[in-house]
Amino acid sequence: MSTAHTILIVDDEPQIRTLLRATLTRAGYAVVEAASARACLAAVSIDRPDLVLLDLGLPDRDGLELFGLLREAKAKVIVVSAREGTAQKVAALDLGADDYVTKPFDTEELLARVRAALRQRLASQAERVIVGAGDVEIDLFHRAVRRSGAEVRLTPKEYGVLAELAKHPGRVVTHRQLLGQVWGPAHRDHTEYLRVVMRGLRRKLESDPAQPALLINEPGVGYRLIA
Repeated sequence: MSTAHTILIVDDEPQIRTLLRATLTRAGYAVVEAASARACLAAVSIDRPDLVLLDLGLPDRDGLELFGLLREAKAKVIVVSAREGTAQKVAALDLGADDYVTKPFDTEELLARVRAALRQRLASQAERVIVGAGDVEIDLFHRAVRRSGAEVRLTPKEYGVLAELAKHPGRVVTHRQLLGQVWGPAHRDHTEYLRVVMRGLRRKLESDPAQPALLINEPGVGYRLIA
């Protein structure tokens, strides 16, 4: 791992920042720290981080209020928070978080989430990228899906859901985001539509649909494609 990527840690707990700095530095990342929302915004402007590890419980501002500004900076964001409620996770992901990790966390799992979020930089070129997931290839430019080299025939809704997940590999995409993109804004609460489509996708793409390894459910929140 080179130090090409800069990661900003935003947390008001010094011990958390120390742990994260040691973990990320050991993995080869350049690290910047901020203990408040104001310091976060200054660091984003000065240091231009590739990714922000963001605590929500900041002393001067709720972390959720920072997402608009962080999106403008084109930084990837992983929330690292003690808030475990499903509503908080959905709110952060709907606002644009690339992932959500609850405290206490496993450092190796967090590093895996960091690597996945940084790989999402390919998503800006997603229309010309072939996304691989196990023995499945999703060609977003030609709207084609292959498994072990053989074309897989999907319904329009199945392809729509799979394509949305493939544009954000490794990231949780919420139910509301998927429903809004594939069925339209009026259907964002119809999660039963997603369940039907996901059963079809798993039947066609998973080695064992009963124990999916590619299309992973985040209960109450959404789905992620393990690419």
